[in-house]
Amino acid sequence: MTVHWKVRLEATAFRPDQFPVQDVPEIAVAGRSNVGKSSLVNMLLGSRLAHVGATPGKTRSINFFAVESPAGPFRLVDLPGYGYASRSKGERNQWSALIDSYVSNRESLALVLHLADFRHGLLANDTALQDWLSHLKLPLLVVFTKGDKISKGARRGTLQKYIRNGLKSVDVPIITSAEKGDGIQDLRLFLEQYLTSGERPSPEGSPEE
Repeated sequence: MTVHWKVRLEATAFRPDQFPVQDVPEIAVAGRSNVGKSSLVNMLLGSRLAHVGATPGKTRSINFFAVESPAGPFRLVDLPGYGYASRSKGERNQWSALIDSYVSNRESLALVLHLADFRHGLLANDTALQDWLSHLKLPLLVVFTKGDKISKGARRGTLQKYIRNGLKSVDVPIITSAEKGDGIQDLRLFLEQYLTSGERPSPEGSPEE
């Protein structure tokens, strides 16, 4: 079954007072600045709304995309990437404060999609993000990007290794490729089911292998 969404860019926020009214569930997308986040967001939305820049960590705003789906309306929220070593400390602090204001206070936030490069698994700042979100009792789903860089025969074993090493995810992580389109439909269907179930699994849960 193919999921079709009607989408539009609703708001670009550089300050908390620019966040939209909390009237629908929100699913945030977080990940390192070089993880291919904008490319995946575009594939997921089925539209080139997220800017794909040549320089990782260039996005300074939180972008809110309004989505009309069979499960009802929701927002996909694109958070600035982290791990941007090329940015000044002042810029990093400003972006961190903006992300903290959103994640810590947004009651409409239903789920965080935590993007990680499938070639490397969770790095130190990925683990720090997971610990922070868990402390805030926010559910998250690990979504691996760049899955096409690992051979199909090695993907299952690689995924099981990452799970054994420890990660927090409400379900088995989904392996995607924005370049090939792998896993995108699976992710859409998961989000549809998650939004309609009304369940908010504990972020402490461990995925099954």
